[in-house]
Amino acid sequence: MPWILLLVLSLFCAPSLAVAIPGVTTGTSSTAQKTPPPEPDAEQKKAAYSALADILENDTSRQALIGQLRNAAATPSQEPVPAIAPPETAEQKTVLENVTEVSRHYSEALSSRFAQLWRNLIGSPHKPFNPQTFTTAVSHFLMLAAIVFAFYWLARLCAWPLYRKMGQWGRRKNRDKGSWFPLPLMIAGAFIIDLLLLALTLFVGQISSDALNAGSKTIAFQQALFLNAFALIEFFKALLRLIFCPGVPDLRPFAIQDKSAKYWALRLSILSGLIGYGLLVAVPIISNQVNVQFGALANVLIMLCITLWALYLIFHNKKHITESLLQLADRSLSFFSLFIRAFALVWHWLASAYFIVLCFFSLFDPGNSLKFMMGATFKSLAIIGIAAFVSGLLSRWISKTITLSPQVQRNYPELQKRVNGWASVSLKVARILTVCVAVMLLLNAWGLFDFWNWLHNGAGEKTVDILIRIALILFFSAVGWTLLASLIENRLVSDIHGRPLPSARARTLLTLFRNALAVIISTITIMIVLSEIGVNIAPLLAGAGALGLAISFGSQTLVKDIITGIFIQFENGMNTGDLVTIGPLTGTVERMSIRSVGVRQDTGAYHIIPWSSITTFANFVRGIGSVVANYDVDRHEDADKAKQALQAAVEELLEMDGIRGLIIGEPSFAGIVGLTNTAFTLRVSFTTQPLKQWTVRFALDSMVKKHFDLADVRMPVQTYQVLPSPASAPPPQEPTL
Repeated sequence: MPWILLLVLSLFCAPSLAVAIPGVTTGTSSTAQKTPPPEPDAEQKKAAYSALADILENDTSRQALIGQLRNAAATPSQEPVPAIAPPETAEQKTVLENVTEVSRHYSEALSSRFAQLWRNLIGSPHKPFNPQTFTTAVSHFLMLAAIVFAFYWLARLCAWPLYRKMGQWGRRKNRDKGSWFPLPLMIAGAFIIDLLLLALTLFVGQISSDALNAGSKTIAFQQALFLNAFALIEFFKALLRLIFCPGVPDLRPFAIQDKSAKYWALRLSILSGLIGYGLLVAVPIISNQVNVQFGALANVLIMLCITLWALYLIFHNKKHITESLLQLADRSLSFFSLFIRAFALVWHWLASAYFIVLCFFSLFDPGNSLKFMMGATFKSLAIIGIAAFVSGLLSRWISKTITLSPQVQRNYPELQKRVNGWASVSLKVARILTVCVAVMLLLNAWGLFDFWNWLHNGAGEKTVDILIRIALILFFSAVGWTLLASLIENRLVSDIHGRPLPSARARTLLTLFRNALAVIISTITIMIVLSEIGVNIAPLLAGAGALGLAISFGSQTLVKDIITGIFIQFENGMNTGDLVTIGPLTGTVERMSIRSVGVRQDTGAYHIIPWSSITTFANFVRGIGSVVANYDVDRHEDADKAKQALQAAVEELLEMDGIRGLIIGEPSFAGIVGLTNTAFTLRVSFTTQPLKQWTVRFALDSMVKKHFDLADVRMPVQTYQVLPSPASAPPPQEPTL
């Protein structure tokens, strides 16, 4: 180790660097006249290098060494330089070594406890027994106990009718009004009255103790032990009466049968009395009045009997309690059902472990162990009760829904569903956090985990800070997404003033914009949350960029489809329901997505056409429709007569109610627009509403046919010219048309 120090000093104090540590003079001194230490050999140098590497490799030791060097560098010249010593590196242990060390520690502590118990049983000093003193103390003790028990029994007997009336009133109010509040109020009121009677009894007992102790400190001490044990045991029995309530079923908060309630209330009361009066009263009195050995022996016998009886009760009623818990789980909410079913599988092991631990603690430390176990038990019951109450309230709120006004629902159709979804998720997260906090508080109550120290220092404070940050991030993300999505959805519906629905183009663009917002907000939120919990998002961003570049090269057609589709939508090229011609296909647009358009022909065939493959297209639904009707008439017919017949047909067409509303403006007669060797052509044109030109044209053809027949206007007919044959040829047959 001195060579490590020498090597460290040589690195920072080499003369070639011409640097001196403050406080060390460079002049000649007596120390400089001494013989320098011998030069280390190669093996010593290698060992020093390895030790220095170990120090620099460990973060803690490296920081400690840096701190020592900075302290030495900041030392004034008139003060001595602090000694630089290599920091001690913590030895790294494996998991198996840690487990072995912890097991050895607890086994040694347990063996020392048993050794101390054995010394108490066989090696305690004997104390002379004074029968007269013992008889006097016992008589005063029994008188106080009789007074306290009699007064408490009479007080509770007088309050019994009040308990029954309170239970009947609470049940009747629940049945009549259907409210859950009166009965819990009566149950809490009965428990408070029970505690007040206990406090009054303790007051009477204290007065009686002052009058019956005869000025003896020993008797006063024994009576104080009894009153303390009485207060603790009766408080526990009050909790049992709150849970089981064997005498007044109307005040029972849980659905327990009368037989089961009386069975468990009686046995648990006896068990608590044996534990409390045995360990807190009998053992100290025997140790004080008789002998310490007898007190220790009595403690062992009492706890062994109590533990064996408790284990018998647990395993004797295991099947019945397990079935009751499973039935309770079937009637409970799904959240509580999971915990109840898990508890039904392990409750007997937990109860057995509780009494075994109580037995060992009471054997080693009878006075403090019982107080610790009872205090931890009360804290556990309080924590479980409060956590169950809070979780129950959250579960009731989760099952309820927020109802917005009809006007808001009409303007923002998805807002109510979205708000209820966020509220449900938030309440479920709050319920999970309640369970986690309850578990940590339970561990803290039993001394297995210091929750408050963890919460105010180190990891706990950092964890709470991170959770608060994440909650705020998620809250603002949810609010932002809800507001933006609601505004977009408001544009997709008609309002209360009769605003028409947006066009198919607007609906497509708004839906596309909403989906893009969802992706953007989700991605940003996930990245920020990962950054808050300590994940380095720089590699993720770089990987996402590289992946996006690779995808862009591999999906050029897809990107082209998307970009072309967006521009066609912005230009309002086509909408759902339009009649279009795309290349050789003519049909109705049924669907438009970000990548393709779906067109159905009149034959029923459905075509999916990518946007990138569309170069030109025709839309028949853009403002107006047009009908240009040409009719051929035989060339030998009178042109004026044919024109009059066409005008008569158009006039009758305009008089039709179902057709006149489809025609915009007046028809246009162009007259003769074509002439051939067999016919001339008359033309009339109409401007119609979009997609109504075929309806007008079909009706016009019917009218023209009708009026041409009435006016005897002939259509052009095909004629054949038969040439005469030579004389030698046979006579021609009748021509066939």
